[in-house]
Amino acid sequence: QVHLVESGGGLVQPGGSLRLSCAASGRIFSINVQSWYRQAPGKQRELVASINNGGTATYVDSVKGRFAIARDIDKNSVFLQMSSLKPEDTAVYYCNSLIRESAGTSWRAYWGQGTQVTVSS
Repeated sequence: QVHLVESGGGLVQPGGSLRLSCAASGRIFSINVQSWYRQAPGKQRELVASINNGGTATYVDSVKGRFAIARDIDKNSVFLQMSSLKPEDTAVYYCNSLIRESAGTSWRAYWGQGTQVTVSS
């Protein structure tokens, strides 16, 4: 069993910053791509940022230059540093990790429970 636990969400004023964390635990053999998604009320879940094993990061256009994704491979963790936050960044943020539980199993995508980020004055 694998679990992803997120933390770091909250209420912040426009222009402020937050840092989200996601730690994977349980039966983990290997982790591949790790990502952050978000879902605003009434909207579809969207991919915000991803990072692969080589450290290459990709971002949705709306957060480029403001958000930064990073990972700590030894701690099975991924982070999202969010700066210059805007009201339109308000959403539930979910981490997603592609994980193999053993050498003989397939890659499987696991999700965290989500953490609320609210940007408002």
